[in-house]
Amino acid sequence: MRRLMIKPLVVLMMTTSLAWASEAALENIQVETSVAAVERGADNLMNDCHSCHSLKYIKYRDLVTFGIDKKKIEAWRGDQALDAPLASLMTDDAAMQSFGKVPPDLSLMTRAREGGASYVYAYLLGYYNTPDGVTSNHLFPETKMPDVLGISGTTEPAQRAELQGKAHDIVSFLAWAADPHEEERYRLGYYVIGYLLILTSLLYFVKNQIWSRLK
Repeated sequence: MRRLMIKPLVVLMMTTSLAWASEAALENIQVETSVAAVERGADNLMNDCHSCHSLKYIKYRDLVTFGIDKKKIEAWRGDQALDAPLASLMTDDAAMQSFGKVPPDLSLMTRAREGGASYVYAYLLGYYNTPDGVTSNHLFPETKMPDVLGISGTTEPAQRAELQGKAHDIVSFLAWAADPHEEERYRLGYYVIGYLLILTSLLYFVKNQIWSRLK
């Protein structure tokens, strides 16, 4: 009976250990929030990822509001309305024929994966060529997504550094896309906290005035 109990425990410990090791291997990156960095990421994503992936929660108008170059946005959206979402250029039927599944929407990708932006960054740079000549991914070996950045065939340090910068910009854009109103909320939060502090001070002053008359 004890052996039967020990085996599941060992399996659980091994699974937990492997999961921890996978998370520990992720490089803890800091995304950039500047307009320039997010714009570079949007540019790279539209060139390398948008043919297959959508961002259904992001509209072209959101890009304009954030401050991304309007000429680029006009080129990306074509004849679509400003309030249209960033829909994939590939139909679902074509995706099923090519990959066997519809590529996931990227709007919340940095929030959906454990490890967040660091996971997505490691995934983009995790492609490698096996001895059999097959391209695989360290984080997600069963992935159907091709090596869009071409990191698996890169050996020169300068080229790898360039692709790492490209992946970092894409992840910065995806982090912004997952919560495009984050900075606006923070600014509003400061105003609300300031208002509450002033209101509390005034109420405290009024309370002291009232109680001073009752003493």
